[in-house]
Amino acid sequence: MGGVGRGANGRGTLAFCAFAMMLSGACGRAPEPATAKGTAAPAASPSNKASLWHREGRAPGPIIDIHGHLSLFGIDRIEAVLDAVGIEAIINLSGGSGRGGARNRMASRVLAERLGGRVINFALPDWDGCCDAAWAAREVQELRLARDQDGFAGLKISKALGLAVTDASNALIPVDDPRLDPLWRAAGVLGMPVAIHIADPKAFWLPATPENERYEELSVHPSWSWYQRGVPEWAAMLDAGERMFARNPGTTFIAVHFGNAAEDLARVRAMLGRLPNVCIDISARVGEFGRHPAAEVRQFFIDFQDRILFGTDIGIGDDHLMLGSNGAVEPTMADVLPFYEAHFRYLEGKERQIDHPSPIQGRWKVDAIELPDEVLDKVYRANARRVLGLGAGPIAPRPTRRPSPFAPAAASDPSVGAGAAPGMALRPTAPPASGSPPEEDH
Repeated sequence: MGGVGRGANGRGTLAFCAFAMMLSGACGRAPEPATAKGTAAPAASPSNKASLWHREGRAPGPIIDIHGHLSLFGIDRIEAVLDAVGIEAIINLSGGSGRGGARNRMASRVLAERLGGRVINFALPDWDGCCDAAWAAREVQELRLARDQDGFAGLKISKALGLAVTDASNALIPVDDPRLDPLWRAAGVLGMPVAIHIADPKAFWLPATPENERYEELSVHPSWSWYQRGVPEWAAMLDAGERMFARNPGTTFIAVHFGNAAEDLARVRAMLGRLPNVCIDISARVGEFGRHPAAEVRQFFIDFQDRILFGTDIGIGDDHLMLGSNGAVEPTMADVLPFYEAHFRYLEGKERQIDHPSPIQGRWKVDAIELPDEVLDKVYRANARRVLGLGAGPIAPRPTRRPSPFAPAAASDPSVGAGAAPGMALRPTAPPASGSPPEEDH
């Protein structure tokens, strides 16, 4: 979503009547979603799925898309995309918060249940009241409830943190503000990875003029420009994020959009080398890191094959569609399969000077990197299953309304972390073994 602001993370536009019906239990399922105008879903048939491009000799396998923004009323279109592309599961990073976004959170839960667990939700914090101890305790409790009552799997932090969210004194809250540490620690204890968007493309800090390489995108979305907006510089924001990651080694972080430093492979390499609790996804950044020499990018993927997750930043609503980033004309469902195929061609193929998935981000070409099958298997699926704790079996709906895992703990118990509510035992977890409509988060 282009605009960011205090408390904006959980806002949704679901109809109140749908919310009331779900809340009252008047029916066993959500209302039938409206059909999107002027669009047709891709045919969800085995023959259509088989027609998707994959390199010769590679049997298409199930994929997990770690980065989506989904609306309950787009359920028919979501299901059609999952079937047509061969997506085993997609992570909805717009699951809603427990307060201002409560309707969104309930709708996201219904979406996951109706699609048999193929949608996995991440919760969002409600920044209203940040960041005193009462706020931290409230948000830790909301995160626990999101997991135990609604089956949510992780926490999503949008770029609003560091760019727009302010505290009671109207001061901008930096990404590494220690007042947020109780939330990060709780996520680690609960086994919930934190997907976090820090900063934006580096070009968004430059004047939005025709000389800017992202001018086409910025001319459609002028609010995405941070030039002279009184926010921290690009590098300073990334530095703050890395300090925060280092301070919370028991929490798994997914630095989305290639760590938002796809322009600087050396920087991302150094971050992953220092911080074993950090993974990255590739969503909406193939065009950016694809500008580097193919051999260099290929080696990067091989070196960090256990730390890179496939994601697209697709947004699907009943009458809204976003494919990584949108231009003045919104894409249609006919554009979805080519969008995914562009990812597959880049990762699997060996062609030179091909289109990247979101040309609005830059009209240049990229060279494919022809990853080995064992690396593709990890990037497409295995890494996400590990980070999300899905195990090796079929994905099923996540349990809901489970008993609380927290037992009263004595004050002397070292497992009780700072910021925990009374009686809440925070049991540390080890770092990973290897080192509206939907909210679009570009």
